[in-house]
Amino acid sequence: MAATAGTAGTPGTPRVLRAMNDRAALDLLLTHGPLSRTRIGKLTGLSKPTASQLLARLEAAGLVLATGTTEGRPGPNAQLYEVNPAAAYAAGLDVTPERILAAVADVTGRTVGTYEVPTPGRKTAGAVVRQVTDALDGAVKAAGLTRGDVRRLVVATPGAFDPTTGRLRYASHLPGWHSPTLLDDLAAALPMPVEYENDVNLAAVAEQRLGAARGHEDFVLLWNEGGLGAALVLGGRLHRGWTGGAGEVGFLPVPGAPLVRQVTKANSGGFQELAGSQAIPQLALELGMNGIPTGPYAEVAAALVQRAVTEDTVLNRLLLQTYATRLATGLASLVSVLDPELVVLSGASLTAGGEVLRALVQDELEELAASRPKLVVGDVTEQPVLRGALESALAATRDEVFDTTSR
Repeated sequence: MAATAGTAGTPGTPRVLRAMNDRAALDLLLTHGPLSRTRIGKLTGLSKPTASQLLARLEAAGLVLATGTTEGRPGPNAQLYEVNPAAAYAAGLDVTPERILAAVADVTGRTVGTYEVPTPGRKTAGAVVRQVTDALDGAVKAAGLTRGDVRRLVVATPGAFDPTTGRLRYASHLPGWHSPTLLDDLAAALPMPVEYENDVNLAAVAEQRLGAARGHEDFVLLWNEGGLGAALVLGGRLHRGWTGGAGEVGFLPVPGAPLVRQVTKANSGGFQELAGSQAIPQLALELGMNGIPTGPYAEVAAALVQRAVTEDTVLNRLLLQTYATRLATGLASLVSVLDPELVVLSGASLTAGGEVLRALVQDELEELAASRPKLVVGDVTEQPVLRGALESALAATRDEVFDTTSR
């Protein structure tokens, strides 16, 4: 809708109103794709002359492009407009102990370049800086750009950087990332603003922007892949906690698992031991299952869960039911405290179970918890952490680039 003017001296000045209408039009073009002047006018409530002035202004600023015309309709063809993909670029990095995966996206959200840097073994802070810059430069080169073209970078890591100390916490398994000077070293090496966020939080960002949590203000995302964790979205915003550790549910003491002490040294806790990815191959062994694949335990766990869903046998049903009970045991504590509207199951060890596992967990949770949120399987299954990093970087980039107040 078109913005309306306020009193003098308030934000309702002509310049601000123009900027608000410009942003509304740009958001519509991002959502709907190419639109005609008439269609933009109808969607925003602006008159045709005002819509024409708006598009001329945005085209002159390099934010929109004229692209093609309408066809197949009565009357003359109308000029279509779209957001200029080259107006800005943003980047995201997904960091694990084994590799750094980087991607660059244009302002429309289309990924234009990716690159992966293997990072096995122990690392120093200096090696981390080189690997981060190598990964970013590789993605930038694949996109046909230069590092200076990227306006913002969001880095996803396990654990979280403590806002009071600037040091990584809750991720002792990520060597090289615990130096007290690491953030300063990275800032010196990178020419753009850099933000750091927990990987599971960014998976939740992806689901909220693009997937199963769209339209939901209060939800929990339960992640099970390399580790077991959760993201908490309350009132539409990520809840990170005082030290960034909100959602580190792998450390949660739960019935059915031994009490783990010194959890930060063990980098594990009761819920991780009970229902983490590494527990699924162990459960298969205890059940006497044959043909257990080999490889990284997260991949093995996902393969076992997927096989249990597709091959209906007594042992497979028992594996799924036991796994569902274990998951619901930890979830019951979360939903009892938070009472979320929705729980999104994400990460390969959960999405591999699809609707079958979801229904089992839902049934178990309804017996263990007083509140009964709806459970859904995550929709963003292709690199959800990296996608969330890009979405987070793009949101800030669009706010900056699409602000036409000073133009």
